[in-house]
Amino acid sequence: MGGLVFVGAAVLLGAGVSARAQDAPGASPAGGGAVVTDPARDAALKSYLQKHFKIPNASLIELGPAFRTRFGGLLARQLVVSNEQGQKIATTLFFDKSEDKAIIGQFIDVGTEPWGRVNMGVVSLDDRPTMGLADAPVTIVEFADFECPFCAHAFSMMETLVNTTYKGKVKVIYKNYPLNAHLWAVKAAEAAECARLQNPAAFWDFARYFYTNQGSINPENLQQHVNKLASSQKLDLPSLKACMDSPQTEARIKQDQLDGNSVQVASTPTFFVNGIPVVGLPDGKVLEFVISSELGEKSPSAAAH
Repeated sequence: MGGLVFVGAAVLLGAGVSARAQDAPGASPAGGGAVVTDPARDAALKSYLQKHFKIPNASLIELGPAFRTRFGGLLARQLVVSNEQGQKIATTLFFDKSEDKAIIGQFIDVGTEPWGRVNMGVVSLDDRPTMGLADAPVTIVEFADFECPFCAHAFSMMETLVNTTYKGKVKVIYKNYPLNAHLWAVKAAEAAECARLQNPAAFWDFARYFYTNQGSINPENLQQHVNKLASSQKLDLPSLKACMDSPQTEARIKQDQLDGNSVQVASTPTFFVNGIPVVGLPDGKVLEFVISSELGEKSPSAAAH
């Protein structure tokens, strides 16, 4: 089915979620009587909201009783979303009688799939730093900045996902997205890229080093750090320096930035899990939920309960 909806407006909930509302006794603060909804379709609605807003556990979503509003044909119910620390946010979900359309704060076309998946075909992914098996069924494209503290936290999370939690099932492709406000991020990206060209594994050693030592690196001493690391990795220093000064290397970093802009990257880190965007430093369970959904299996955290 298709159709636009407002959520911010609205959410279009789709034919599969349509519920037939029946009049029932009762009243609501909005001035209308209560209505009965189909539990199976309520479950489908929760599943849609869980995927669209990337909520790791459907039990964190609560739908209150439905009731008529003063506006003809418009129904409403309370929507409460919690996190595992017990914090809650509540809002009102407005919807039409067929439950095809709902208003919760932004335009959403539920005729599309709920993840907000992005076409990554416009992004250059060949000959980029890659962690994990080449034929892994889930690909995470990460746009990151070596000077970004949130990216530093995310780095160890990515290593765990690839090497432990989803070993053999997930690979990460790294795309440089140095932010303008970060003074040494571009040169660090160039250094890591040039190290990769000499030895692909060295890229991840450079990444780990930059993230671990962010507090002690500045534009004036970056090259000293690079030289020290290159020596420990037994890389050819003159070749590395020449590569860092090359217009081709600068253009390669710029291409990553342009690729990020083309898929609406605005901050770091930003991840695309088989094209599904996850923005900012994610909760591990959120990533597990998205990855496991793509694999068609239970997430490790959910399976442990």
